Order: sequence, then C-alpha cells, then structure tokens
Amino acid sequence: MRAASQILTESFLDVRAKLLEVAATLDRIDRSADQDESLSSAAQGQREQVDAAIQILLSQGPDRAERLQKLFSRDYDSSWRQDMKL
Repeated sequence: MRAASQILTESFLDVRAKLLEVAATLDRIDRSADQDESLSSAAQGQREQVDAAIQILLSQGPDRAERLQKLFSRDYDSSWRQDMKL
C-alpha cells in the first residue's frame, strides 16, 4: 500500500480541478437562481443530493465513496426486470 502523502501528492492536481469544477457549477446555479425563478422540485431534489454529498465528503471515515454511491443510487427493487420489461 502506498503512503498517504504519496497518494495525496499524486492526486492533488486532479482533485483540485474536480473541486474547482464543482464550485464553479454551484456558483452558476446560484447566480442563475438569483435571476430566475427558484429551482423546480426535481432540480431542488438534485441540489439537496449534491449538498448531502458535500457533507459526506466533509465527514471522516474510509467509506465516503460507498456512502456517495448509495446516496446517488436507487434502492434495490427485486422486480426491476419486470418493470423495465427485460
């Protein structure tokens, strides 16, 4: 296993770029929401998911990626094949 310092050093620029992209997107959403009507209910739900994802990223623990995946995933439905006509 690589050292934490090595992982951070190797990943820092990519992570920084991704965080800047998220921040810029949130800025555009906020500026647009100030000029237009408020977010639709569907968009508001998506924004709440993004906010919840940020809270997961700020938390501690080795399972942040798993928690993010679960946040953005549907609950398992045993009849999914029938529902999708497969």
